[in-house]
Formats: sequence, C-alpha cells, structure tokens
Amino acid sequence: MQAFIGPSFNLPLLWTADLLEWPLLKILQNIEEIDILPGDREKLRNLRDRRILMALNHPSTAEPPVTMAVSKIMGARFNFMASRQVFEWSGGLIGQVIRQVGAYSVIAGIADRESLKMSREILKRDKGKLVIYPEGEPTSGENDSLMPFQPGAMQLGFWGLEDARKVDPNASLVVLPAAVKYTTRSSKEEIEKTLHKHIGALEKILKIDPAQKNLLRRFLTVGRILLEKAEQEYQIPLEVDKGFDFRIGRLRHRILDGIADRYNLKNYDKNGDAIQKLRQVISAYELIVLNYPDPSLPILNDDEKDWMLRETLTAFDFIVIKKDYLVSNPTPERFFEWLTRFETYVYRRKPRMIGGEPSILPRTAHVRFAPAFDLSDYYDDYKKKKKATVEKVTERLRNDIAGLLHGMEDLTGPIVEPFDVGEDAID
Repeated sequence: MQAFIGPSFNLPLLWTADLLEWPLLKILQNIEEIDILPGDREKLRNLRDRRILMALNHPSTAEPPVTMAVSKIMGARFNFMASRQVFEWSGGLIGQVIRQVGAYSVIAGIADRESLKMSREILKRDKGKLVIYPEGEPTSGENDSLMPFQPGAMQLGFWGLEDARKVDPNASLVVLPAAVKYTTRSSKEEIEKTLHKHIGALEKILKIDPAQKNLLRRFLTVGRILLEKAEQEYQIPLEVDKGFDFRIGRLRHRILDGIADRYNLKNYDKNGDAIQKLRQVISAYELIVLNYPDPSLPILNDDEKDWMLRETLTAFDFIVIKKDYLVSNPTPERFFEWLTRFETYVYRRKPRMIGGEPSILPRTAHVRFAPAFDLSDYYDDYKKKKKATVEKVTERLRNDIAGLLHGMEDLTGPIVEPFDVGEDAID
C-alpha cells in the first residue's frame, strides 16, 4: 500500500464541491449552518494574499469540510493533512476525493518525511495556506475540551518560515488560531425526545429500570453498568470504592497495555498517560495496515488486525467518557457525545472518529478566530532557542484556541440541572 498520497487540486471537482457544499455537509455531518461573525469574515478576506498557517481544534471528522467552507469565504484554497487511513475509507473513494480538494496524507507517530516535505513546500509558497490540527489523532470526541497538543505543534510553521526566507529574506508567515463548536439546532422537546428514545433502547438491552430518573441520572447509570461489564470482560476486580474516574482510567490502561503486550509493540511506553498510549497504538495499527517497512512491527492477519482495531476503539470510547464533563454542564451536545460512545460500544458500530454515522440531530458549526499573529515576531528568539520558542508559541496557540472555545460556552446550555445526580453519582 502506498505510504504517502499527495494533494492534487482538481478545479472541476473544487467547483462541484462548492456547489454541493451544503448537501454534502448535511448528508455526511448533519451540519445545516456554518456561523462566522461578520468581523471574522472581513478578517479572512483581508488575509487572502498572505502566507497562512491556520490551526483549528479537532473534535470530530467534520473539521476538514468546515475548513473548506472557511476557505471559500476567504477566496483562497487551503491544503490540509489527513490521517493516511482516511484515504482508504469507502474503498479509497474518500481518498480520491479529498486529495483533489487539497488533502495529503500523514502517518502519525513516525518521521513522515514525504508529508513533512509537502507541508514545508506549501508554506514556502508566497501565498501558501495550510491547515493543521495541533491535537493530532485521534479526534477528541469532546467539543468543549482540547486534547494535549502534539509536541512541537508549531515547529512546522518555523520550518516553513525558514524555507520561505531562503527565497525572500523578508518573508512572513501568519498564524491564524481558530476554533469550531457544534450546537444542536433542534428544539429542547425534540432533543429530549431523541435522548430518551436512544438511552431507553440501551437500558432495555442492559436490563436497566429507568424508574423516574432524569436524563442525567439515566446516563450515569448506563455508564456505570457499561463500566462494570467492561471490568468483568477485562478481568479487573470490582472496587466501587475507588471511584468512577479511577476505575475508568484503570480500564483504559488495561486495554491499551493488553494490545501492546499481545503484539509486542516496540516504542510503547507503559508509563505514559492514556492519550500518549492511545496515539502509539493507533500509529502502530496504521503502520501495520499499510505494510510499512519496519522490522519492529508485527505481521498480523486480517482477524488480528480487526481485533487490534476493535480494542483500540474500545479504549478510545472509555478515554473520552469523563463523569464531571457531563455532570457539571449537561448540555445537549455533551449528552450526545456520551450517547455516541455508549452506542459505539454496545452496538459495535463504526465510530464517528473513523467515518461512522453522522450526528443524530442537525447541527450548526460556529467558527471563531483569535487575532492572527506573525511568526516572524518570534523568529529571532527561535534562532537562539529553537525548542523553547516552539514550546512558547505552541502554548500561546493553545491558549488562544481554548479562549475561543470558552467564549462560545453561552451558545448552548444545560437541559438538566447540573450535578443533579442523587444516588446515581457513580462514585
């Protein structure tokens, strides 16, 4: 299997994508509106002729098509990276389409020289525009939270600026921090009806009596039962006094360590946090599927690959389930995020993180932009202290994106009283 797939802008396809933008967003992501403030629209148009590195949060698979809509407003085309496995979705059809609208592949967890070379070439161009997702893979699944940024997320920007200055000593590179937040468009009545229907189906399968519990208590009960079933499956002693967060954390590590042990994965850090471990396992899986020429990788048959993927996805489902995230602010969006995890686990569905079913109810994508900044302002410091400067700019970027998400908190609100958990507090 080809390791690197480059972009290939196809104007007829781009024009077709522009024409079909809304039907495709509706069918693939159930997005009916993209909300960008008038001031931000003007900002985008003013940046059209600049060399730009746009950095966006990455909670789902919807960000690339949303980014395409942003580029249309700017009046320019963006390139963006996509995980190599995305190019194989739908028998390779997805890959054929996205590469012709500016996407190229990247393999996480290795020094993907071809992808890096392409990124630097794009940023070297006078009006080059590249979108990055500093959280990397996997997508977080939690719109109101940020995953840890990949180490040195802004190193690519400095390399691009270095290359550009070899051609033009006065070259600059603008960093544009952005954040997207999705909100449900349906009425409160429709939202509650849908949530009751779906959680009720799960309760029936799990033989849970909902009694007169509110939605929050019902979701917590389902979460507790699923955790207990998973603990039993992975032979973890039931210790209810340990608390939900501890127990679910222990489960994540048990699953991921089990994958690494079964296939003797090299460069797997058993002392790492769950996110780090998950990234390492996902990277190993992708390399195995690609038949990447690395003698340290195990050779797996199709059944073994399927098992590894299923276990990895189970670990992911439990990584993004955090009790306080829902209890502290039980918004429709957070309920649906939990519901997606529950249904993926119980029904063994293909999860949304790898191109599964779109959102149940229609959504609006709200996109906001922080003030753009010129990487040239940090260039002298970078030449003196590369690592420290990259870390400093990466932290600024993270703070900017986190601030944008915080500023959009009032776009939605709880549909159940926060912390109303009664005896279903899990802990």
